[in-house]
Amino acid sequence: MLKSLRSRLLATFLLPTLALLALLGALGYVLARSVLEDELGRSLAAVAASAATQVNGERLLTIVRDDDAGEGTRTYRNILRQLTSVREAAGARRIFAFDSRGAMRVDAGGGLPAGAEVPELLRDRLELAKLFQEAGPAYSQVLFEGPDGRLYKTGYAPVLHEGKVVAAIGVEGSAEFFGPLNRLFRGYAALVSSGLVLLALLAMLTARGLSRPLNRLMESALRIGRGDLATSVPPEPTLEIGVLARELETMRRALESRDRQLKMMLAGVAHEVRNPIGGIELFAGLLSEELASGPEEARAHIARIRKELDYLRRIVEDFLAFAREQKLAAAPLEAYELIEAAGELIRSDAQARSVELRLSAERATLEGDQGLLLSALVNLLKNAVQASEANQAVELTGRKLDGRYRVEVSDQGAGIPAEAQEKIFEPFFTTREKGTGLGLPLARKIVQAHRGNLEVNSRPGATTFRLELPLPRSAQGSTSKAELSS
Repeated sequence: MLKSLRSRLLATFLLPTLALLALLGALGYVLARSVLEDELGRSLAAVAASAATQVNGERLLTIVRDDDAGEGTRTYRNILRQLTSVREAAGARRIFAFDSRGAMRVDAGGGLPAGAEVPELLRDRLELAKLFQEAGPAYSQVLFEGPDGRLYKTGYAPVLHEGKVVAAIGVEGSAEFFGPLNRLFRGYAALVSSGLVLLALLAMLTARGLSRPLNRLMESALRIGRGDLATSVPPEPTLEIGVLARELETMRRALESRDRQLKMMLAGVAHEVRNPIGGIELFAGLLSEELASGPEEARAHIARIRKELDYLRRIVEDFLAFAREQKLAAAPLEAYELIEAAGELIRSDAQARSVELRLSAERATLEGDQGLLLSALVNLLKNAVQASEANQAVELTGRKLDGRYRVEVSDQGAGIPAEAQEKIFEPFFTTREKGTGLGLPLARKIVQAHRGNLEVNSRPGATTFRLELPLPRSAQGSTSKAELSS
């Protein structure tokens, strides 16, 4: 199935043209051959008719077997001389006279003896039957190959005596026109092939001229789809594609403005909520001190208030992190150290849930903001640990692959439903009772800011988040592996 624009344009240009030219060439060849065959047949029949007017039918029938022996009878010699003269004048290969039973009487150029059966007449029996009945000229409908390997055709004319057809003259002529016709057809085929090559080049140039701006538009659309609203869509000179580029740029600006307003709103709400949270925490701490020796139930209420405040503070921090522009403090960093640090930060959570943490990383130098990448990895690890049951394992691996560094976080939990896998990277979508729905979108935002990508593959018992980052050219060579298990 043709999917690319270039292949479709090539098919659109070449296939109909090839089919049309091939059909026209074949039809032209068949028509020219048919016309030339008919013309040759009529010419040979006219030569046969000319020869028939010089032959006396009554004398021709007196020629019997062995009349051609030696010098032959006078009648045989006279008719043979007449037919030979016509053959030489017409340039025919053979002229012969035969009776209505198909027996040879005189053969000029063929060497068949008088009285012999003429086997060649069998292929033209329908034409000869019509000739003897209607006393009109006829010619064979098919070409035949002579002893010299060339193609020949036979024309016939009746020999009359007292108004009746008593014999017939056959003239065999070479279909020499097939040589030039075949050369003409080969020339036509070569011309068509050259035309198709030029047409293919034209189609490729046209396809390239169309596909390049469309590919640029596609790349811009993919960037916008991945969340890159800062890079503008370049203008295009082609009228129709230029309109698409302008409309796409207008859409990008609108999305960028809306995204900026949303982030400002989130940041404003988070800042407004953070101040009262601080006050509530302060008074909750004071109240906890005053009730240190108070009733157990009151202290439990204070502990619950402080726990909910911690959860609320985490939500506010996620809001602020998501709304904040991710300005990278890029610097060289070691991949296995980044993975080890993420494992250390999540180790206590894994131990609390009796989840085994397995770390394995190939050494490589990355270019990025270590703090932001660490927070993205910790977020993925925390989700994996929370999705795991006791005695299950969470694996964090890193390895080089085709100029990129791939980090995978895998767990053995229940998995993510298929309908939810498309939404988990959308802001505020969550399947947990107390989830903000910003952890995974923030992790993807950080990864995309590093020119990488983050995707998920999940089924019951096996969920893997795959994070890929570009490797600097200097780090795409040697490979060594460090095992960091716990």
